[in-house]
Parts: sequence; C-alpha cells; structure tokens
Amino acid sequence: MSVAVATAPNKRRKSGVPTYLIYETLNGRALYYRGYRDVTTGKKTPAEIMGSSSLQAMLVSLIHGFLFTHIDRKRYLLATNESGIHLDKGNNLSNDIAIFDKSPGLTLTDKYFNVPPRIAIEVDVRIEPEEFSGKESGYVYAKTERLLEFGVETVIWITTQPKKIFVATRTAPWLTQNWDATVPVMDDVVLNLAALLTEEGIEF
Repeated sequence: MSVAVATAPNKRRKSGVPTYLIYETLNGRALYYRGYRDVTTGKKTPAEIMGSSSLQAMLVSLIHGFLFTHIDRKRYLLATNESGIHLDKGNNLSNDIAIFDKSPGLTLTDKYFNVPPRIAIEVDVRIEPEEFSGKESGYVYAKTERLLEFGVETVIWITTQPKKIFVATRTAPWLTQNWDATVPVMDDVVLNLAALLTEEGIEF
C-alpha cells in the first residue's frame, strides 16, 4: 500500500520563553525542554539541551533498527526523529518511534502527522519535569492517556534511570517491567531490550 506525500505547527511563545525551547504542548500547556532555564540565563546553548544523550540515541537507534527488520513494512510506516503528532488545538506531541498503518488517511506532508500511530515508543522524559504537576510520572501518565484517547493502541516508555519499560494500552492494565521483559509490540513482533543490548555487546 502506498502513502501519499504532500508538500510543524508553529509553537507559541508563552511566559516570555522563546518558542524554540518548547518541546511539546499538552492539554493546551507548553512544555519546555529539560534544562531550558540554563539557556534563558545564558549558562547553556540550545544545542546543549535539545540533543539526545548517547544512551538515549543508542536505544532509539537500536529499537528502530530491530523494528525495521521485523514489522511488515508493506502494511506499516515506521517513523523516528521525534516525529510530531498534531492531535488537536493545544496538543502537539512527539514520539521517538511511531508505527503507523499505511491507510488511505495517512499522507506525508511538511506538517505533523494528524492521525494516530498504532504504536508510540518513548525513551526517557525530555521535558523539564519540575514544570509539570506530578513531575516525571505525572507527565508520562498524562501524555500516555492523551495518546490513547487519540487512538494509539499501545504506548511504550523506556526509562534509563531506573531501567524500566512501561507499557500502556486501551484494553489491559498498564504494566511496568524490567528491561529483560519480553514486551509484545504488534502482531507477532515482541521486544526484549536486554536481549537486544546483549546481542550488540552493550553493557547495561
């Protein structure tokens, strides 16, 4: 099945913070990159807080590579690089990895995706947690709930501190497991992060 390609929503300035420091908007609220205050005070440059850590980048790359060779790419589109998703006004989110159905409603443009992926995968929290009620866990739950409400079937969070995998679906209890858990992704594809790391010779 083919996907049409046509020719990201602008993020608003809020509270005097430059718009380029906004990572996402969730439920109408701007959420800033972790460490954004160091940029506004001149202690760091934007590049120092916007990039992924080496561990985060490796995990995203490794999982993306695994999925690329295991999902049915005639049926599904695999996206990465913090792909943006426009849910509605006040909700512009991003995913480290997303798997979309190649349905007639999926069109590639110069704007964010406006349809839900089937699977959304996140590695660590990129926003400033002190700015969010409930801090990191509050953000994770709120974003997960919003994605599921939008139509995402499964949201998978991987955290490096602690080393956990959190899986949420619309039809089953949410589970938090260790990296050595075997996690169903979709169809007959399962992910065992510990096994992938061991295969790559990466200590964890």
